Amino acid sequence: MNWAAFSTAAPELAKTTEERFGAYRHHVLATLRADGSPRTSGLEVRFLDGELWLGMMPGSVKVLDLRRDPRFTLQSNPGDGTGMGGGDVRIGGRAFEVGEGTARAAYVKEVEPPQPFHLFRTELTEVVRTYVEDDRYLVVQTWKPGEPVRTLRRA
Repeated sequence: MNWAAFSTAAPELAKTTEERFGAYRHHVLATLRADGSPRTSGLEVRFLDGELWLGMMPGSVKVLDLRRDPRFTLQSNPGDGTGMGGGDVRIGGRAFEVGEGTARAAYVKEVEPPQPFHLFRTELTEVVRTYVEDDRYLVVQTWKPGEPVRTLRRA
């Protein structure tokens, strides 16, 4: 399921997620190394034309990780201090490299990334938002394809 389908299925959570990722330029991408252990790297993301795009520098280890195993988790930048306006947001899914073609050309025209670069489109498997409500409840919203948003409140 791509970003557009998620936005249709869970519009409020999608809007909050885009706002959280839009608040800061750099975020944290988790990939899997060849031995299966996790690796985290900084990353910029784009929501464009109904897709969540991941752009990367050539030769980066995260490119090699995703080519080998497309699973990833993307953590929004928490920002300064402990305010976490809008909450903490995490996106899980699979990333697939985009070669030359119409989608890549449209991305380059819109974003004007430094060249050369690798571009990955994403398929979402989970979106999770965690935030504090009324200074009393820890709220966790979870979405998975084919399911409604589930909300758990803990005191």
